[in-house]
Amino acid sequence: MQALENSLQRIKGTSAAIKQVQKLITQVASTDATVLILGESGTGKEMVSQAIHESSPRAQGAFITVNCAAIPADLLESELFGHEKGSFTGAHAAHAGRFEQAEGGTIFLDEIGDMPMPMQAKLLRVLQERTYQRVGGTKTSSANVRILAATNCNLEEKIIGGSFREDLFYRLNVFPINMPALRERSEDIPELINALLQQFNKPGEKPVRLTGTALKVLCQYKWPGNIRQLANILERVAIMHPGQVIDEVDLPEMVKEKLVSPDSPLLSQDFETVITAFPSKGFDMKKYLQDLEMHFINEALHRSHGVVQHAANLLQIRRTTLVEKMRKYNITRDSQKSDAEQNAAEA
Repeated sequence: MQALENSLQRIKGTSAAIKQVQKLITQVASTDATVLILGESGTGKEMVSQAIHESSPRAQGAFITVNCAAIPADLLESELFGHEKGSFTGAHAAHAGRFEQAEGGTIFLDEIGDMPMPMQAKLLRVLQERTYQRVGGTKTSSANVRILAATNCNLEEKIIGGSFREDLFYRLNVFPINMPALRERSEDIPELINALLQQFNKPGEKPVRLTGTALKVLCQYKWPGNIRQLANILERVAIMHPGQVIDEVDLPEMVKEKLVSPDSPLLSQDFETVITAFPSKGFDMKKYLQDLEMHFINEALHRSHGVVQHAANLLQIRRTTLVEKMRKYNITRDSQKSDAEQNAAEA
């Protein structure tokens, strides 16, 4: 149990979406089920896979990561399953593949959506029969390995397009975990910033700190690159301004250019908690972000006449994410539609 708690600390945040991810990790970690981790690039999919491994009965075994998009197609089979000496030009010695290295532990197949079709068939055999052969070899080896996979692709669309095997998808999709985009859990940004700055601050030196205005700017940005982009920007700031207090002017222009302007109609005049200037006595950032989120959810529901899917589209988040946030804030649908109309509109 302590190992699980320690591993979950990697997944920073208190939003409903992240709590759901933590719950799913807790449910699946102790099993040997195959897990498919879905989400945009930079959302922390590998961190989830590490948390699952470290909380599992295989924690003492190896954790092997393979980026399926980074290895040339003609070398991927050898990388995964190994090869015998002389099996192809340049194979001067036998080589143990990643599955062999992960024996008794876990293998994480990142960017599984970019795996070539011929390799998909061979991976399917491993999932079905739990056996494999080295390239150029005849010996069949057993695969006592837990398989975790991740992708930022829509695999169902790839199936329709003929670039991903449907049978492999069902074998991988035993237990899916969806990692939310950072823009869908903005209330977690202050905690993430604090954790990342602790990593970048050098021991024995004065730490880099942010003003409230700088923090507000970072919380309002959409973060198309998600946590990876946030980490890169904070590391850059820490290098350029060591030991200093960072204000809005010190942040990259790309972050400041794409903010919601205080004059934007999105910020309704009747929304009393909108802060356009940082108060001299400070303010409760967490409550401010929660109030802001509640306001926009209510406004989106009002504009969509209570149709949750339409409101989610306006907010550019998943419907499930919006439902979780509505439950968190005890927000109900607009009463302008009957239940029958709701069901018909969302069908």
